[in-house]
Amino acid sequence: MLALILLLVLFIPMLVIACFIKLNSKSSVIFWTDRVGINNAIFKMAKFRTMKTSAPQLATHLMENPEDYLIPWGESLRKYSFDELPQLFNVLKGEMSFVGPRPALFNQDDLVRLRTQKNIHTLIPGITGWAQVNGRDDLSIPVKVSFDEYYLNHRSFAFDLYIILLTIIKVIKREGVQH
Repeated sequence: MLALILLLVLFIPMLVIACFIKLNSKSSVIFWTDRVGINNAIFKMAKFRTMKTSAPQLATHLMENPEDYLIPWGESLRKYSFDELPQLFNVLKGEMSFVGPRPALFNQDDLVRLRTQKNIHTLIPGITGWAQVNGRDDLSIPVKVSFDEYYLNHRSFAFDLYIILLTIIKVIKREGVQH
């Protein structure tokens, strides 16, 4: 219900973002990326396009020069996490929740393997999570998994609200975003 309300409230800002992207990119406004969801099932996660279609399907921190692939306004959309807004559709579909471990890329075998060993794969992935508010792009995979495991063992409604509050603060401060 909250995802639907947010989509209605954010409709105009999302439309403006879509227009900026369309003016600066010949490809689609929404980028659908294969991600690993609950029980390691692959699903299509929606994001606003921030990179050219020639960008490799890799985590941005693994790219040699990720700024070479950004479209105009792409860096700003990523720094303020506006590119994540279409994931509200994934929440509506039940593929994601607001809080949980961030869904791994389909080719992040090391992350998927570690999460599976720790039973983190049993959680619905989230738009934000405990690892995101504790370092986001700055975390190594083992450290990220340790934060995900902590969340698995301590999750509660109050903890989710705390993570959402921290997410808002981190996004405003632009902390933990490399590219």
